[in-house]
Amino acid sequence: MPELPEVQALADTLTDRLAGLRLAALEVTAVSALKTADPPYTTIVGCRFVRAGRFGKFLALGFDGNAAGTEGGRAERGLTPHLTWLVIHLARAGWLSLTDKVPSTPARPGRGPLMARLTFINDDGEPVRALSLTEAGTRKGAALYVVHDPHDVPGIAALGPDALSLDAAGLAGVLTAAGGTRLKNAIRDQRALAGIGNAYSDEILHTARLSPYAPADALTTDQVQALAAAIHMVLTDAAARAAAANPTSLKAEKKSGLRIHNNTGRPCPDCGTAIAEVALADRSFQYCPTCQTGGKVLSDRRMSRLLK
Repeated sequence: MPELPEVQALADTLTDRLAGLRLAALEVTAVSALKTADPPYTTIVGCRFVRAGRFGKFLALGFDGNAAGTEGGRAERGLTPHLTWLVIHLARAGWLSLTDKVPSTPARPGRGPLMARLTFINDDGEPVRALSLTEAGTRKGAALYVVHDPHDVPGIAALGPDALSLDAAGLAGVLTAAGGTRLKNAIRDQRALAGIGNAYSDEILHTARLSPYAPADALTTDQVQALAAAIHMVLTDAAARAAAANPTSLKAEKKSGLRIHNNTGRPCPDCGTAIAEVALADRSFQYCPTCQTGGKVLSDRRMSRLLK
């Protein structure tokens, strides 16, 4: 799943490469992914792309609401034109690919991974960019919203503070509000702290030397400070790597930078202990018993079933 670093890199790249172009076509091939009807998704066709933004793990593409092309005067006067937004949530298996080779055939609904395609033209009307939204697998969760305000999207309206916006004091407030919730669940709860998912929470907790099962409201002052520092270090380092990569290779870039997540059985890069795993109903996570849990191996759903 794309998390804060990858979504921010996508937003920056799309702003750099699409700003000023017009949307010639928006072809939605997975109708179930479209979650809004008013305004119609075709509202943004013909509009000029202005910029992309990030809200937690949501990507938002802003289009000038004036499709007729008279927004120039407002821009010259230093005014921000009214934007209509295409908000994208990539869920677990969604991704974007941007290419200068615009397909000559229409996108068609089918069983393939393509969810939608956006075609952009220059001022001469020539197709110059194509942005494809895909989602792998059979379990579909990616979503598209066309809205006048990104906060009209329920998932964005419910977001907590951005993970990179908090200092240790602000993070302490989030953890206190989470009560006895397990620490891993608390920092990946988007309503409490926006932007962190399963992968980077593993990296953050390992960097901070904290157990995934520690009660969120039981951390000492030093532990909260260590966690705040780990959040900023892990996310900013990952964002820098993602910014330097091609957007279509960000999946590979994310995997290459993960030291703990999805590395079950490999030696911990800090102490050499075999990285352990906890399997849950729909996901798994990894940790180092020596660095994080004082040598204790956390209970695993699969092992618990075998011991019954």
